[in-house]
Amino acid sequence: MKLWIIFSLFVSLSFGIDLKALRAMYAQDSSKWEKAWIDEGVEFKELAPLPITPPYPKDNPYSKEKEKLGERLFNDPKLSLSDQIACANCHDKELGFSDGRSVSYGHNRALGKRNSISIYMSAFGEEKFWDGRAKSLEDQALMPIKDPLEMAFDPDKAAKKLNSIPSYKEEFKKAFGTSIITPTLIAKAIATYERSLMPKHNRFDKFLRGKHNALSDEEILGLHLFRTKARCANCHFGQTFSDYKYHNLGLTYYGRKKYEDFGRYAITHKNEDMGRFKTPSLRSIVKTSPYMHNGLFPHLEGVVNAYNAGMFHPKPNKKDDPLFPKTDSLLKPLYLSDEEKKALVSFLKTL
Repeated sequence: MKLWIIFSLFVSLSFGIDLKALRAMYAQDSSKWEKAWIDEGVEFKELAPLPITPPYPKDNPYSKEKEKLGERLFNDPKLSLSDQIACANCHDKELGFSDGRSVSYGHNRALGKRNSISIYMSAFGEEKFWDGRAKSLEDQALMPIKDPLEMAFDPDKAAKKLNSIPSYKEEFKKAFGTSIITPTLIAKAIATYERSLMPKHNRFDKFLRGKHNALSDEEILGLHLFRTKARCANCHFGQTFSDYKYHNLGLTYYGRKKYEDFGRYAITHKNEDMGRFKTPSLRSIVKTSPYMHNGLFPHLEGVVNAYNAGMFHPKPNKKDDPLFPKTDSLLKPLYLSDEEKKALVSFLKTL
């Protein structure tokens, strides 16, 4: 007997779920799907396929010349003090434009505190980095260059270095109409290239666009759990599978100096932001392990197990500490069975 038939029979008998009916429902327009299990106050948008082309801002419109220049800059270690580190060191195309490490190496092999976020989907959302310290992608592009733990260089000195290279002056002339290279133009070129890095339309996109055999029964069950019992859609929704908001998962390590990370609080200095980090997109997630802001989980199965337990809810060591991070109220035990967790992971892998 084929495996999918065995699986269908098992699910139907164990959970009372009619997989045939479930498939038929999800084959319809999303307006006819069972309502997602969403908490009050969540600005939910139904899951949807990616657009064909990414959005570009009015003050930095797309051009092929700008994208080509941005790609060259992205891969050029001349933007670092050591002439050895490029943006691509931490954002490797073969690894979903992340680097496969829990935290990344930078200048003089210094270790940072955070996992390298994939730059797939960087055309979407506004604030960048896990803590949202950059207000735009153009703002973000220069920050790793001047960060002493990353590329450790002065953007003005980087621009001066590039101004001495005739081929760069020619490319800037084609892209911007001027051969005078500035940090602002460097940032605009890199941001244009990064916005162009859209992930390929995946099997879930194909399913939504009418290819209903693109997902297996197990994956459709995983989709259903994602939107309902597993509560994933409270934070991961819409075209991008992200709300682009900040949440505390209980991973701040507050009070443990070697590991603690205040997250959004370090930017806003608001008590409620202590330990909050931005929700990443789940698109291309299978390529971008390890997961979380600190790369704690090497596999999706570990992530799902942690969410199934309700994530982490540490207790304060002393009373009346206004800064003690509070785990997000959206996080609750899910009581997923092993088969449900397996189905959920199967769906995530279609992204």
